[in-house]
Amino acid sequence: MTQDTHDIIVIGAGIIGVSTALRLASQGRKVLLVDRKGVAQETSRGNAGAFAFSEVEPLATPGIMRKAPKWLIDPLGPLSVPPSYAIRILPWMLRFWRSSWKDRYENAVEAQTSLMHHCAAAFERQLVAFGDPALIRREGQLQLYEGAAAFKAALSLWKRREELGIPFDLLTRAEEIREIQPGLSDRFTHAGFAPGWFNTTDPLKWTEKLAQAFFELGGALRISTVSDIQLKPSCIQLETEQGLVSGQRVVICAGAWSHRLARMIGDKFPLETERGYNTTFETSSVDLKTHVSFSAHGFVMSKIGEGLRIGGAVELGGLELPPNFRRAEALVSKAKTFFPTLQVANGEHWMGYRPSLPDSLPVIGASPSDDRVLYAFGHGHLGLTQSAGTAELAADLIAGTEPDINLSPFSAKRF
Repeated sequence: MTQDTHDIIVIGAGIIGVSTALRLASQGRKVLLVDRKGVAQETSRGNAGAFAFSEVEPLATPGIMRKAPKWLIDPLGPLSVPPSYAIRILPWMLRFWRSSWKDRYENAVEAQTSLMHHCAAAFERQLVAFGDPALIRREGQLQLYEGAAAFKAALSLWKRREELGIPFDLLTRAEEIREIQPGLSDRFTHAGFAPGWFNTTDPLKWTEKLAQAFFELGGALRISTVSDIQLKPSCIQLETEQGLVSGQRVVICAGAWSHRLARMIGDKFPLETERGYNTTFETSSVDLKTHVSFSAHGFVMSKIGEGLRIGGAVELGGLELPPNFRRAEALVSKAKTFFPTLQVANGEHWMGYRPSLPDSLPVIGASPSDDRVLYAFGHGHLGLTQSAGTAELAADLIAGTEPDINLSPFSAKRF
């Protein structure tokens, strides 16, 4: 059987895979992208579109496990675990609990901050070289609180961001909040505004723009499922629906499916799925001036094209359970009370699979089984944010160049 041969094969054509393939192709590499559905057909298609460089806190925060019983009894809450999945996810939850201890939490924040600084600079380089400024909205983010008590409880988060050099303004008067975002319910009395936060007008179009640049550099795409990976002495061979393909190096960037590919070469990762829900409206009845986050409710509102997207929350439910679109409907119902003028007819529901590791840090590094295989996955809800930076780091590792940051916290061997 004949097979195609390439310098590097990148598995996964979401934003991480496309950015990585583009970075490698720009360095003169012969790169093949392989994806079972095509460019940005999974999580990179329907997310909120945010470049959230100020979000350095892991999901596993100190004390979070005290809230665990509520997750099981509130299927529509900000963070839930379907009862039918609770036993299966228990080993992951134990790692998650350990990651919430103060020592590991602090280490994770430090590592994430370092990665975010790198990724913010890398994004600007990617934008200049391959992006389109018309696809970027630099409008900041407004994080809302209901009452002084909720705001006071969040002050430690903002103090930590101040220590890390992240710019923001704290708002304690209603008129300050409405000046940034008119039309909000009076229930929101306090807020934090992060001016450095920005969004793409459409995450699908942004990924497609980068993919177009990749193709113009001679990159290729194979839409096919990878059924096996064989580590041969002279190459790495992939078995796909369209036949065999081989490369000297392979980069696995397949998001929530990455652990299944890793098992093919003997590596195991505690990767779970943050199933995120949203609803998109083609037109907007609210004049959204910024990216709005409802802190206590675990969801956001953002502009997508000329429309509006309402989504977020976390459901730890794996890859097989059917979507529970009641979660999307619950978010829309809440948004209607938060923005009284919001019209919610003819919205389109969607669910995406965010790849989540217990410490909320991605894996960026070589496989413990074979250093010809490189991993770049597990970014949780920060894949878009960290895409350009991850691509640069992956390319540095392949080239044997010393990365700009310490990558030991992101090692594939840490588990």
